[in-house]
Amino acid sequence: MHFPCRNWKPTISIKLSLVLLAACIMVTLWNPSLWPWTAGIVFANHLILTVAGLIPRSTLLGPNITRLPADAAQRGKVAITIDDGPDPEVTPKVLDILDRYQARATFFCIGRLAAQYPDLCREIVRRGHQVENHSMSHNWYFSLLDPWSIHREVRDAQGTLSAITGQVPRFFRATAGLRNPELEPVLAHCGLQLCSWSKRGFDTQVRDTDAVFNSLTQDLRGGDILLLHDGSAARTAAGQPVILDVLPRLLDKLSQINLRSVTLSDAIP
Repeated sequence: MHFPCRNWKPTISIKLSLVLLAACIMVTLWNPSLWPWTAGIVFANHLILTVAGLIPRSTLLGPNITRLPADAAQRGKVAITIDDGPDPEVTPKVLDILDRYQARATFFCIGRLAAQYPDLCREIVRRGHQVENHSMSHNWYFSLLDPWSIHREVRDAQGTLSAITGQVPRFFRATAGLRNPELEPVLAHCGLQLCSWSKRGFDTQVRDTDAVFNSLTQDLRGGDILLLHDGSAARTAAGQPVILDVLPRLLDKLSQINLRSVTLSDAIP
């Protein structure tokens, strides 16, 4: 099975890592007694790449969209992105809120859940929003997978979401934003762009809606990509999914400061 890397253009850091690895191999072959030093250098390099993969907004491993383009920002556009659905309880209510404010959002959907609730995915698109790729299974250990398993997760979700919605996803978001160096070649192979965010409220963990709202709106400006969750949502003390309390307040705030939420495809050519 071939490594899934068609169309991949490695970053400078990846190129340097490959050169460093080749140099260490050559030095070790030339003088085997130096292997502890070369092994240490290779380990340190690998550690740097691993840490880079644990930083969701890092670009060391490959291109990573963390903000909308400058022209979209100047026109007052922001992107509300909603992860981990579709959820049969929460997603319809989120759609109703977005309709009420005439706002558009991008839903990063899990392929497995999309297959369970295909009509809900189609409803997202019917209402003018966008469905994007959030892997097939959303396993917590996604960043530990080998390249072939990553390819299977991305490819299967891509096929599932395309078949359900009739639209081919353009963007991918890794589970919790965590990844490894093998992801970017897979995304290039599948024609996808990695997208993270500029602001998040940790609304899968934080039950305090004020804290989530404040995290999302602090220094809010055009070009921001905001992260919320309809799936795996934390619940308030009253049992309400946090997003349902935060989203109307967020959309009110956007209106007050003359910003509007659009889909990623609307803002990114």
